[in-house]
Amino acid sequence: MVVVTHEDQQTNSGNRGHAPVLLEETIEHLAVKPGGRYIDATFGGGGHSRAMLDASGPDGAVLAIDADPDAIHRAVDLVTQFDDRFQIVQGNFESIDTIAGEREFEQVDGILFDLGLSSFQFDEHERGFSLHAETTLDMRLDPSVSGPTARDIVNEWSQEEIADVIFRFGEERRSRRIARAIVNRRSEEPIETNAELASIVERAVGGRRGARIHPATKTFQALRIAVNRELEVLETALAKAVDLLKSGGRLAVISFHSLEDRIVKQYFQRESRDCICPADLPVCVCDHKSTLRIVTRRTVSPGEDEIHANPRSRSARLRVAERI
Repeated sequence: MVVVTHEDQQTNSGNRGHAPVLLEETIEHLAVKPGGRYIDATFGGGGHSRAMLDASGPDGAVLAIDADPDAIHRAVDLVTQFDDRFQIVQGNFESIDTIAGEREFEQVDGILFDLGLSSFQFDEHERGFSLHAETTLDMRLDPSVSGPTARDIVNEWSQEEIADVIFRFGEERRSRRIARAIVNRRSEEPIETNAELASIVERAVGGRRGARIHPATKTFQALRIAVNRELEVLETALAKAVDLLKSGGRLAVISFHSLEDRIVKQYFQRESRDCICPADLPVCVCDHKSTLRIVTRRTVSPGEDEIHANPRSRSARLRVAERI
């Protein structure tokens, strides 16, 4: 369990601005029940964990996981209020099976993945995710993890590699132009801050021109995904999560862009079929057996009221499947 200190309580006191996305819809589709055991694989601001604890009372339990070390401080109120019903572990959900095993949290009733960044990570400029921050490019969700940072990618990778990352992970059709501008700029001096990079991208693609989002948004998304191996980690974690569910347990995933949603959709579709052989094979040779029943045939999206109250929710999509 997390040790709560007076310092932690002071740190946590200002962290109530985060709005959990699709909260009611998530609790409903997870079918959270009294006495149930649930894993919140992406704690963030803790809104979903709190709702699970409330709905599973008086004796349900939640295990929360977050790669961000700061999430531990944001969890202090829940640790204090719910005591033994709530645990939080700092770690990547790629290791959800190991973490759940160590905390004796296997065969659970539901698991939630709320992908992307929390409002805290966007708003705290020193974390290196904001486009406007005069802070060193980094973008690691867990600063203790080794591997290339965003600064390493833009200053050391080849123009072709940078363009490929921006195109694949940001779905940015102007990736070659942006990569060329990055390489030209770094030939003069290294690119050090988020604000510098955002300015380079903005100049490369011709400015905002009244667009709703900043022209560097897709580039920043692509770098963050590459730095944290987010798509690779997601594919691994989905399979591990299904193994942790009891029969009838549900897996809910909230995604914020098409790459994540496509991975979830394809995984749910594959695991809801008994045979995954190519269509041209006359007989099944895969011996695959379905493990899931799809609950949401279409994605669940925020309503107009939620989008108005929290514009960052507009791209959220919820998919849910049930363990057979």
